[in-house]
Amino acid sequence: MSGTTRRRIRLAAVLTAAATLALAGCSASSSNSGGQTGFVTGDGGLDTAAVGHREDAPAISGLTLDGGKAALADYKGKVVVLNIWGSWCGPCRAEAKGLQAVSEKYKGQDVQFLGINTRDSTPANALAFEQNFGITYPSLYDPDGTQILKFPKGSLNPQSIPTTIVVDREGKLAARSMRGLSADDLESLLKPILAEKSQ
Repeated sequence: MSGTTRRRIRLAAVLTAAATLALAGCSASSSNSGGQTGFVTGDGGLDTAAVGHREDAPAISGLTLDGGKAALADYKGKVVVLNIWGSWCGPCRAEAKGLQAVSEKYKGQDVQFLGINTRDSTPANALAFEQNFGITYPSLYDPDGTQILKFPKGSLNPQSIPTTIVVDREGKLAARSMRGLSADDLESLLKPILAEKSQ
């Protein structure tokens, strides 16, 4: 297979994922475990995976909105809250202050927040969004969904925007919400995972 063919296949995959997210974007769709063993589906798109039935989180990394670098692997040993968002997304705006409040509440408790900003054509709008809502945790700039495509299919992967995923201390996908979250809902996902002991 030539390099040109591989690039075309990759581009087609990225465009397909972007189209899928566009159709699902900013929806409050309920989730479905699809009959997969080990997954417990809660109400309103809140899903969890039991210890021993969790998949490895992908190797998310890249440039942040402010020009720095960040990688999910940098936070191994911490519980990581991944929030996939766009400045154009109404539910993302609605949940932003609650996410920031929870990130501040759990600062120093082995919890790290990391955003993945997607479908913003330049970082400027995303940076204005962060300034407007007082967001202080880093966000990767992922306009074409390259980082989102790294999530394994059939796992607690992102399927709409916003999506919030909680990664356990072992670097495994533990919980997911596919809708805008209140601070209380986010804590209901976070607290049980934070209470787990490292393996």
